[in-house]
Amino acid sequence: MVRSVMVEQSGGPEVLSLGERPDLEPGPQQLLVETRAAGVNFIEVYQCEGVYPVEHPFTPGSEGMGVVTGVGSAVEHFALGDRVTTSQATRTYADAFLVDADKALRVPAGVSDEVAAALPLQGLTAHYLVRSTYPVQEGDVAVITAGAGGVGGLTVQLLRSLGATVIALVGSQDKAETARSLGADHALVGYEGYAERVRELTGGRGADVVYDSVGKDTFDESLRALRKRGVLVLFGGSSGQVPPFDLQGLARHGSLYVTRPTLNDYLLDEKERNWRAGELFDAVLDGSLTVRVAQTFPLAQARQAHEVLRSRAAQGKLLLVP
Repeated sequence: MVRSVMVEQSGGPEVLSLGERPDLEPGPQQLLVETRAAGVNFIEVYQCEGVYPVEHPFTPGSEGMGVVTGVGSAVEHFALGDRVTTSQATRTYADAFLVDADKALRVPAGVSDEVAAALPLQGLTAHYLVRSTYPVQEGDVAVITAGAGGVGGLTVQLLRSLGATVIALVGSQDKAETARSLGADHALVGYEGYAERVRELTGGRGADVVYDSVGKDTFDESLRALRKRGVLVLFGGSSGQVPPFDLQGLARHGSLYVTRPTLNDYLLDEKERNWRAGELFDAVLDGSLTVRVAQTFPLAQARQAHEVLRSRAAQGKLLLVP
C-alpha cells in the first residue's frame, strides 16, 4: 500500500487526512517514483475547496520529485535510480506517484532534492512568462505582482538576468526587502494607485510589460501602468477572476495587448520542457537563480501546510516530505 493524503469531500484544510491507496504499477510509458518531496500549490487548495471539481476520494498534487523505482516497458530514456522532478504528475501527496516519462525532468547532479522539488511549477511558470509570453529584452521595464512570492521571486531574478528594470509590487515592507534582495530595482508596497507610481519611475512612459497574478483587484491598474502598445500578462487571479471586459478599453489605454497564458500550453512537448528546465537548472548551478524553500512538512501534516499556504505568509516554496 502507498501512504497518501486523502480528500473525501470538499472543504478547507480540515478535509486533508492521511490514508492508503493500493500499490502503483507504471504503464508502458510511465515511471513509478518514490517521493522525496512534493510541492504544495494553490491549485490543490482550489481543488480541495471544490472550486475546481475533482472526483472523491481525491489525492492532491501534480508537482513531485523523487527516485525512479519502476520503469514502463516502452520507456527508453530513464532507468531505475534516476532522480526526476515534474509539475505534470498526479497524486504526488504520497509516498510514491506515477508520471508519464515524457513529462519527467531529469535532475542534474549538484541540485538538491528540495530545490528540485520546489522548482518545476513556479520556475517553469516564471520561465515561460519572461522568455516566451513576453520575451523580455535588455532595457525593458517589467512589473511583477506578488514580487516576493514563489513565482514572483523567481521572475524577479530571471528578469534581472535578462537586463530588465524590475518593479516588484508587494504587500509589506518585509516583502519589499525580500524583493530587493532578489534583484528588484524598485519594490512598491501596496497595489492601490500603483500605475501612477510606475509612471513616475518611468518618466511618464509606463512599463513595457506587467506580469499580473492578482487579477480582479489589479487589472485596471495594470492596464494604466503600461506604455502604449504594452503587454499585460494575466497569469493568475489570487483576488478573483477578472470580470468581462470591453476590448475597446485596450484602444483607450494605448493600443494595449492582454493575454491569459497557462503553464501546460508552454510545455507542449518533451523538447520544450527540457529547454525550459535546462535553463533553470543551469541558473541554479551557476548561482544566478536562488530557489527559496520556506518550510517543509511531513506528509501527515498536509493540513498544516495548506493553512500556511492560505495565509500567504510564506516567502518561498512549501514542500511535503514523506
